[in-house]
Amino acid sequence: MPNTLKDKPWLFRTYAGHSTAEASNALYRGNLGKGQTGLSVAFDLPTQTGYDSDHELARGEVGKVGVPIAHLGDMRTLFDAIPLEQMNTSMTINATAPWLLALYIAVAEEQGADVAQLQGTVQNDIIKEYLSRGTYVCPPRPSLRMITDVAAYTRAHLPKWNPMNVCSYHLQEAGATPEQELAFALATATAVLDDLQEKVAPEHFPEMVGRISFFVNAGIRFVTEMCKMRAFVDLWDEICRDRYGVEDERFRRFRYGVQVNSLGLTEQQPENNVYRILIEMLAVTLSKKARARAVQLPAWNEALGLPRPWDQQWSLRMQQILAFETDLLEFDDLFDGNPAVDARVEDLKAGARAELAQIDAMGGAVEAIEYMKSRLVESNAERIARIENGQTTVIGVNRYTEAEPSPLTAGEDTIMVADAEAEADQVTRLNAWRAARDEAAVRAALDDLRAAARDGRNIMPPSIAAAKAGATTGEWGDVVRSVFGQYRAPTGVSRSPSNRTEGLDEIRDAVDTVSRKLGTRLRFLVGKPGLDGHSNGAEQIASRARDCGMEILYEGIRLTPAEIVEAAREKAVHVVGLSILSGSHLPLVAETMRLMHEAGLTATPVVVGGIIPEDDAARLRGMGVAAVYTPKDFELNRIMMDVVTLADRRLIAAE
Repeated sequence: MPNTLKDKPWLFRTYAGHSTAEASNALYRGNLGKGQTGLSVAFDLPTQTGYDSDHELARGEVGKVGVPIAHLGDMRTLFDAIPLEQMNTSMTINATAPWLLALYIAVAEEQGADVAQLQGTVQNDIIKEYLSRGTYVCPPRPSLRMITDVAAYTRAHLPKWNPMNVCSYHLQEAGATPEQELAFALATATAVLDDLQEKVAPEHFPEMVGRISFFVNAGIRFVTEMCKMRAFVDLWDEICRDRYGVEDERFRRFRYGVQVNSLGLTEQQPENNVYRILIEMLAVTLSKKARARAVQLPAWNEALGLPRPWDQQWSLRMQQILAFETDLLEFDDLFDGNPAVDARVEDLKAGARAELAQIDAMGGAVEAIEYMKSRLVESNAERIARIENGQTTVIGVNRYTEAEPSPLTAGEDTIMVADAEAEADQVTRLNAWRAARDEAAVRAALDDLRAAARDGRNIMPPSIAAAKAGATTGEWGDVVRSVFGQYRAPTGVSRSPSNRTEGLDEIRDAVDTVSRKLGTRLRFLVGKPGLDGHSNGAEQIASRARDCGMEILYEGIRLTPAEIVEAAREKAVHVVGLSILSGSHLPLVAETMRLMHEAGLTATPVVVGGIIPEDDAARLRGMGVAAVYTPKDFELNRIMMDVVTLADRRLIAAE
């Protein structure tokens, strides 16, 4: 029988932000007017990695994957006419979480809000940045310290704020199995809580355990995904009770938000993505015991580019129809006592416990970063191989590929294009901000921030003071980098010759043939220019090239075009591959091609991969790019043969 009273629905969110603070504010206010009940802020890559909009590494990245926030003025504009005391705001920010939270608090105070009433979350999960997303700033240990500084500060001053959102979303995007997603996320949470125990009085610690939330992914295998969420509930309760002695059940609840899977959205037949998104949402809403507290859905056309407000509205309506038109919220859990569900949940828990035991044996999540990264790269390689050989069916990609033209993609306005003038506008306003501020006050605030970082004081009070004084995101980032040092995360891609040869004999023979002609092993450089940290594609290309017998050069993320070109010149590589998924491909490739020409490397072919519209692909080819690959090019072996062919043509042209 249904309940007489419906359950309260989850928070409806849309992950959004682009171009400028002003444009993003208009988008937020429009979405709130359409029934969205919480904000989810996407920041651009310079903001996420602690650089100002005019930094060399920020070139081409400003406003692309989120909103640029360089100082207090930008944050004021972002939340103009949005009363923060009444809002529930999720900020997807990690390495610079203390800084963005400081700016948020400063704006709330300017609005006259009671800071103690602020509700929301900073993601503040740095470990997954080393594994899958790449927006880290500092090495793991000081990053962990800043996470728990934020948590300790919110305990004292923002009692309704979630100080950390353990994010397994990007782990699945990087190829994690359900067991790995469970284990790696829970290992991250325990690393944070172990550190937090040193900063919070014992009587307050159970409450802080209860304020740790999670942000997860839900893929297309929705029965397994629903069972994964039930496994999360059980395992988290077990860890809170047995590891930390938390007796109050309220503080052991597994609280999570979700964005359903973007990895599975296809460029081919993109209208099919609507069904995928709906099915994936069911995995995190059907089971009352494991229902999400907040849901944000991607748009059907995100594999093509930036979604329009209408596309985001369509996804929002999907949530609203499920919550308000169906009877889902009238029933208790639909799966309690189901033997098939119970068995699958127990299998997932057993697999996750085995992974957790391995991580604990290595000393915990921080010490196991390299291990976890290598496991993700391997799992992703296996996932891609299953799609290539047809073991995993993806409709429109490797099966049922014949289709009518989609009217949804007709015309020129299928996706939204970020304002081409946004970067210049942002830099102009940044310079004006610097010119108008009290420079002495900024210097004093940054000096105190530096001292706090060195002497172990909580990083939040001096960050808030720096925000109010007028410091910029890049200045905050420079201070923590100067104290804690730079860091380059492991790539998970071994350069050692590979024994993985199944299905690769023909390509390996071709590599050997060209290598004999070259008089040396075919060398393939895979580079990621700019701040784009989505390295999954680059890792898989580098791994497959290694398996095919090529000598690979892959140094990971966040390189300048100049660094890539210098490596190509120094190592005398035969083909250069660039991977850019942030939308900044045109300026970054143009700069790389210019530097290749200046270095006398015009004969070295360059290939580019990313989410690249066809018009942009034509422009890249006009710059001299030999080949352009997008998500529809899922057959890595074909790409490998293209690389071999390009190296051979280069040799023939030189003869």
